[in-house]
Amino acid sequence: MTEHALPPHDVVDLNLAAEGVRRIEWAEREMPVLRLIRERFVREQPLAGLRIAACLHVTTETANLMRTLKAGGAEVYLAASNPLSTQDWTAAALVTEYGISTYARRGEDRDSYYAHLNAVADIKPQLTMDDGCDLVSLLHEQRRELLPSVLAGTEETTTGVVRLRAMAADGALSFPVVAVNEAQTKHMFDNRYGTGQSTIDGILRATNLLIAGRNVVVAGYGWVGRGIAQRMAGHGAHVAIIEVDPVRALEAMMDGYQVMTVGQAASWGDLFVTATGNVNVFRREHFEAMKDGAVMANSGHFDAELDLPALRAMAEGHERDVRPNVVEYEIGGKRLNLIAEGRLVNLGAAEGHPAAVMDMSFANQALSAEYVAKHYAELAPQVYNVPEAIDAEVARLKLASMGITLDPMTAEQVEYVTSWKHGT
Repeated sequence: MTEHALPPHDVVDLNLAAEGVRRIEWAEREMPVLRLIRERFVREQPLAGLRIAACLHVTTETANLMRTLKAGGAEVYLAASNPLSTQDWTAAALVTEYGISTYARRGEDRDSYYAHLNAVADIKPQLTMDDGCDLVSLLHEQRRELLPSVLAGTEETTTGVVRLRAMAADGALSFPVVAVNEAQTKHMFDNRYGTGQSTIDGILRATNLLIAGRNVVVAGYGWVGRGIAQRMAGHGAHVAIIEVDPVRALEAMMDGYQVMTVGQAASWGDLFVTATGNVNVFRREHFEAMKDGAVMANSGHFDAELDLPALRAMAEGHERDVRPNVVEYEIGGKRLNLIAEGRLVNLGAAEGHPAAVMDMSFANQALSAEYVAKHYAELAPQVYNVPEAIDAEVARLKLASMGITLDPMTAEQVEYVTSWKHGT
């Protein structure tokens, strides 16, 4: 595209676009389901004329989702959902090669982050697509004049769904939102296999630590925590789980992991990874108990899982960059290391989930956008799970792309499982 034809944007350097295109095309090879959906969208135009404001991690995989939405006829505007997750080459390519308004700079400060959110809000969106609920929250708290134009939205991640359900319970949510995170083809695969692999990828890129033989503490045993623990154990780590839910704690124990309190784990662990979606899991008293050389990382959405103000206050300015994406805090002669500023380690220190996993997540996003575009008038302002038919279609397409077919049930089997008359 020529310079004068470029859509509105704020990115670091448009000259990075060629690198972005190469990486976006590489990711696309691993995203056959989304590619099939895009081909259908081109023909059917299910999103024709709709303005979509998206707040997502600006990665190569997200770029392919944006291309799909645009192919379906939508006007698409994208802002980053995390200051450290943006790939500047991807942002540049989205603007220059794909004509998508993008507002994202890796390392942007808080003011820039919210300026970018306001920029995509300014389009008076009809559909929102969020990762963490920051855009929806902005619309409800600061830009309420825009709410009448919003028909519906989708939400990508666990933390965002929790916030949305709280809004709905308070009667504050003004439009229906589909919780893409709750699709089985999202949380069972993206959260477990995607985060499990990419979290270790980020930790290893940042530290080059040997995982084998190390004491690793995983806080939280939801789908993300399960994936991280599984991958850490596969690397030979001794894994302990911290949980507040007794059922999940029991599951972790039955899966072969130690289960500890935060206080017990603080002095035991060498590497700590948070994945709870909650605040201040590790605090001042835990930092005081940690070993010299302990490493901390976060795989939850926000950087609040570690009490960073307390950590910085304890160091009293005795902190230094020891590696790219690693800051060392010296506390009373002891050194504690923090990766990626306590933000999402898989995106702050690596490239996020593998494209093959995001293929399913973003297929759910695209199909859910199509669903709410067709059915928003029938939906109350609540949080909805992804329709089972969409979930099943994503799984079917993914299996087909892998050359896997399934047996249908015979007529006899269908009759058996739908009848109450068969017994011993």
